[in-house]
Amino acid sequence: MSDELLTSAEMGEADRLTIAAGPLDGYGLMRRAGEAVAAVVLARYPAASRVHVLCGPGNNGGDGYVVARLLAEAGVNVAVWAEGKQKPGSDAALASEACNLPVNHLNDFHPTAGEVVVDALYGAGLSKNLSPYAQAASGISGAEKVPVVSIDLPSGVSGDTGLTKAYFEAAVTVTFVRKKHGHLLMPGRSLCGEIIVADIGIPDTIVDQLKITTFENTPDLWLRWHFPRTALDTHKYKRGHVGVFSGGPSATGAARLSAMAAARTGAGAVTVLSPANAMQVNATHLTSIMLRAVDTVADAGEFIDDKRHTAFVLGPGFGVGEKARNFALRLLKQDKAYDFERMGLFGGIVLDADGLTSFRDAPDALFDAARRVGAPSLVLTPHEGEFARLFPDIADEKKQSKLAKARAAAARANAVVVYKGADTVIAAPDGRAAINANGAPWLATAGSGDVLAGVLAGLLAQGMPPFQAASAAVWIHAEAGRRFGPGLIAEDLPMALVPVLRELIESQPDLR
Repeated sequence: MSDELLTSAEMGEADRLTIAAGPLDGYGLMRRAGEAVAAVVLARYPAASRVHVLCGPGNNGGDGYVVARLLAEAGVNVAVWAEGKQKPGSDAALASEACNLPVNHLNDFHPTAGEVVVDALYGAGLSKNLSPYAQAASGISGAEKVPVVSIDLPSGVSGDTGLTKAYFEAAVTVTFVRKKHGHLLMPGRSLCGEIIVADIGIPDTIVDQLKITTFENTPDLWLRWHFPRTALDTHKYKRGHVGVFSGGPSATGAARLSAMAAARTGAGAVTVLSPANAMQVNATHLTSIMLRAVDTVADAGEFIDDKRHTAFVLGPGFGVGEKARNFALRLLKQDKAYDFERMGLFGGIVLDADGLTSFRDAPDALFDAARRVGAPSLVLTPHEGEFARLFPDIADEKKQSKLAKARAAAARANAVVVYKGADTVIAAPDGRAAINANGAPWLATAGSGDVLAGVLAGLLAQGMPPFQAASAAVWIHAEAGRRFGPGLIAEDLPMALVPVLRELIESQPDLR
């Protein structure tokens, strides 16, 4: 798999293991990194009047000196600017000595239009503020609209958190072996430009030794993990039955969006569980989706205990309060059970929107219910505000990344947490996590999250494990929105799922 995302420490360990295994030493890896960056600069900016290479005191700067030497040897007009001295005897010092070009102090740096900047000041492991000179260099590059090629990450962006302290904004970022967390987490993601992952000779077997648990969310991560197949002898209940709880007469649309999304995703049957006073409103808008009156916990229990019903959505448009809490806790009393004739494990519960906010004053009641032995799988889908209401102490950790917060929340809740946003993070209680990168601004529209909840429930109902189902739902939902583009409203999304699902199935012969 090439979707692993590395921390700075894991990248350092990959370097160490590679050097120990040979034949490459540290300087050999540095030369290969510099070759990769130089090749990108030559290919992307052949007409640049000058290339400014900004070199820091560490290995990132060492890569920069290799780049400067190679570009000069290729006939490029190169200016080298430095901040700090390399440690004597280090690989970066060797690269500096081999460069043999005049070195200017960063204080005097000032690019102009038609030139290119190679940012080799600081890499993924920077944990302090950029110096005033580096900040000035970043500001001047932006003001002059000079394209920046950053090595590893734009200087000032944390490779582990994506957080920034003053930063360069790159047109292209060249990183090595695998992407880092900061390439996908905001705001780092918005500063990297095009991301190129270069091979510098660290084999996949080395990465395998690191036992990585964080991934970029792509189909390779989940497509072969029980992604729904439709057998010739199937029937609707083998494809799962989703129950979606509806709000009252003036708040029924969200549940219908979830229900239609679950059906489009392949659930064999979907039922909207509606208050009696909203039955007529819902019936007016539903055709293939079934409808059932549910007003009390006892009513819900009758439906929940029918083993044909395999996944539930609670929260979209439901209303905040005691009723939502009671319904959620009743859902979590259902035991996981095998039914080999039908399809296997109980799919699970998606708690979204009002279902999440209803537990803001009693989160432990939800978490305790989810930790009960035999409880069904629980998936929480909060946006930033809902996350803060359910996990206020975790949300207040300003130095923690969104990834770390999602992981902490998943462990506390014993649930898969889908922490939504431009950089949606999916985290499992066992520590696995995925960061999504194919989202689009068109998805920031009312009802979009209701559709996501329905897609997720549809996949759960068909037997996908919760972490993979959540990851798949996020990617499919984002891809549908990305392809639709401007003008998207939530009602468009269920139908927009269809070509995405078709392509996923057709890309895998054994899924057809």
